[in-house]
Amino acid sequence: MFFKKSIIYCLIFLCINHTQAQYYLRGEIKDEKNKPLPHAKIFVHGEKKIHYSESNTGSFGITEKRLYDSLTISLDGYETQTIWVKTDVWLVVKLKARDDANSKRQPKLISITKDQNRDAFKALATGDETYFQLVENEVIDAKAYANTGFSLNVNKASYSNVRRFINMGNEVPTDAIRTEEMVNYFNLGYHTPGGDSLFSVQSQLTACPWNELKKLMFVNVSAKKINLENVPPGNFVFLIDVSGSMDMPNRLPLLKAAFQLFVKNLRPIDTISIVTYGGYVQIWLQPTSGQNQKEILESIESLEAYGDTPGESAIRVAYQLAKKTFIKGGNNRVILATDGDFNVGETSEKALDEIISKQRLTGVYLTCLGVGMGNLKDSKLQTLAKNGNGNYAYLDDIQEAERVLVKELTQTFYAVADDAFMNVNFNSSLVKSYRLIGFDNKKEALVDNKNLLEGGEIGSGSNVLAIFEIAPTDSLIKINSSHSIQLLADMDLRYSINSAHTNHSLHYMATSNFIPFDSIDNKMRLATAITMFSLKLKKSNYFPYKSWRSIKRLAQPCVEETNRLQNEFLKLIDKAEKIYGNKKRK
Repeated sequence: MFFKKSIIYCLIFLCINHTQAQYYLRGEIKDEKNKPLPHAKIFVHGEKKIHYSESNTGSFGITEKRLYDSLTISLDGYETQTIWVKTDVWLVVKLKARDDANSKRQPKLISITKDQNRDAFKALATGDETYFQLVENEVIDAKAYANTGFSLNVNKASYSNVRRFINMGNEVPTDAIRTEEMVNYFNLGYHTPGGDSLFSVQSQLTACPWNELKKLMFVNVSAKKINLENVPPGNFVFLIDVSGSMDMPNRLPLLKAAFQLFVKNLRPIDTISIVTYGGYVQIWLQPTSGQNQKEILESIESLEAYGDTPGESAIRVAYQLAKKTFIKGGNNRVILATDGDFNVGETSEKALDEIISKQRLTGVYLTCLGVGMGNLKDSKLQTLAKNGNGNYAYLDDIQEAERVLVKELTQTFYAVADDAFMNVNFNSSLVKSYRLIGFDNKKEALVDNKNLLEGGEIGSGSNVLAIFEIAPTDSLIKINSSHSIQLLADMDLRYSINSAHTNHSLHYMATSNFIPFDSIDNKMRLATAITMFSLKLKKSNYFPYKSWRSIKRLAQPCVEETNRLQNEFLKLIDKAEKIYGNKKRK
């Protein structure tokens, strides 16, 4: 009897010891010629975490809880590999260089938690406008999937595009509504990073105004502001669409006025070139010093619209010119301004993706400015901006042009970090489930992707606000009631600087710092109202019925009296109510 019990105890001990075991997965990544490949991205499926190979040797070491796991290894210019590994065995991975025939980059995710089985990509068109079909992030069981991640992009095009639809008295296509862009348009909750830090990360836990059983967790990432006296010289290539489709007041004339505003702030150390495409591609203005503002302004004013849209060849010429006038340590950037209607040469998102993906390796950034209505190719401009290591803005009027090109110049054109993303690991003893609001993925990425997260560019002085809707456990409810503090989530901000392959990280611990909703900062309450506005416009399945007036009542006390954009938001709520009415979703 004693012998049997001893065997049972030994088996239990072995099982417990196995479940608590840790393994150290080590190895190296090489090319086909046995040369080490540094900075390869290694996604560990079991842990839902990203690691990188070392900068000199291409080697890596990863602590694992599983004896077996799978990895996805990717690096620009090489074919992505997904492999099954035994974590206590030395691993050698050889990546194959991609040739022109299969060098198209895989579509990447802007948020990631787990694999999903989705329908194939389908674009939604409004007139001749095209948008990627988006899939809302789901409610995730924190015990099963504690780790999630999202891209820290600072695109703001969605809000001004939504504003354009509403001001015209039209309903907004649901896939044109990107909640994170709606919220971050206002740059709410900016906190200056301390000392030499490049970023400030803060979090706040509060009640959820549309569901009393849930909580909201705000994650706020603020980037350091560049001292204007130390702004590096700019090498800007304006790539301007002057095709026939641009011959409307809200297209080429608006762009001309916008660029003229930008030019008036140039310095002698800045360089401007202009490439145009319409009928054919030409260098409209050779590289010119910023001190020759009169010459540049006259060149812009003389632009006229005509012809087809050879966008592909124009992009190639603009990048060639940017590389010819490249300023080491400067801000080298192509600024593409168009309605996105490329109809000559390569025109698909995937083909344009391939072109831009190759050019990003040169250190030249890409900013896309969209204009127009009825013909806007939002999906193409998103693709170009993301794969060009840049950002995307939509100009619906001259005030928006001034905001993007003058008032928020450093946010738009001066990046402090690239390929930035946040990993969040929730404490499942406090969080039962969570849902990342916004940062929704394209269906195409969900179908074809192997869990690759696309980092974003962060401009000087910009702020990225992410909001999680979480279901608390009984433990968290008790902690909040007793005003005690515990770890709610571990966070890691990962980024690179100036397109370099050296990767940096910043660790942050989010605590259960609960404050009643009425007591949180006005900017966070306004961000909540904007989120509710966006979810109601989208007719989100995760948002219950709330009237337009209730959203306005929440926003109104938080709006700054002298802030034009915030007051304009209140008017948009009124206009949306007239367009949509107050019908409950069936």
